[in-house]
Amino acid sequence: MDTLSSIKAFRQVVESGSFVAAAERLDISTAMVSKRVMQIEQRLGVRLLNRNTRRLSLTEPGRLYFERCGVILEELQSTELELGSLGCTPRGTLRITSPSFTASGQLPRLLAEYGCRYPEVLVDVSFEDRFADLVEEGYDIALRIVRGAESLPQGLIACPMRRTMIYLAASRDYVSRRGVPRSLTDLATHDFIAVANLNYLPPAARSPRIALRYRSSGGVASAIAAGIGIGPVPELIFEDPAFRDTLIPILPECPLQEATLYLVYVSRKFLPLKIRTFLDFLLESVSLGRGSPIARPAAHQGGLRKPLMGSTDPEFESGPGPRPAPDRSPAIV
Repeated sequence: MDTLSSIKAFRQVVESGSFVAAAERLDISTAMVSKRVMQIEQRLGVRLLNRNTRRLSLTEPGRLYFERCGVILEELQSTELELGSLGCTPRGTLRITSPSFTASGQLPRLLAEYGCRYPEVLVDVSFEDRFADLVEEGYDIALRIVRGAESLPQGLIACPMRRTMIYLAASRDYVSRRGVPRSLTDLATHDFIAVANLNYLPPAARSPRIALRYRSSGGVASAIAAGIGIGPVPELIFEDPAFRDTLIPILPECPLQEATLYLVYVSRKFLPLKIRTFLDFLLESVSLGRGSPIARPAAHQGGLRKPLMGSTDPEFESGPGPRPAPDRSPAIV
């Protein structure tokens, strides 16, 4: 049995809290995880874990082994990254987490373009609205859309890619049947597609008839396009080929929120080529306008104004020290 794989399995069991969770993160069977941990115990002649039906706990030898192995693995990873950065060909699996609304936009096309440019990199992307822990869950890069960088966890490197506004939208079919709201108070007479609660709506607009509620932003644009009702979307959706001819902005003079899309990663130290090349590629794509442009819906024609290019804000690194209180209001994208 490979000693290094066994050590990684043991540490993952401890960090995850169960054999099942460790197996999911390592993408192997639970039986294989158990076998690798038992192999270590048999080789060392000590019990590392106390097991029962409800929980796991480290024995004293297990705690010592866990700590020492952590140091060894960190040193090994640093060495591999340092040596790998000397190579000229990026390779390996690049794990990305991104908001669900990006699944149907320009990002899949950009991922395909990156894959053609760097065929030895396997991009493994999860479209989800929760803030995944990059370190604990093994992600290399995250796309995050928040009101401000202070909302991001400390200790991460965050590159602002572009600013975006959140607008109300409806399908052309819905507007032809129900008309266009002329004010926020008019929303009370319309069907509404909600994302979580309605705290993101101005007080004058918090009494619409909720026809459908989503717990995440994924699928909201599709529900709006189906004519179910009016709902919130990021302005980037209006440039998505899937919705460009279907959705129109509602009350564009009353945007709901302003947010920034950040490209987030853990550390600049020994940055693997697969991460460095993807960061450079995505930022280059934004600067050249190959990604979704920032476009603010125009009020007079239901179209889009001339795109503004990506944010020129300096790279932001969160860290210790005084910071504004994070904005914990519900995200609607």
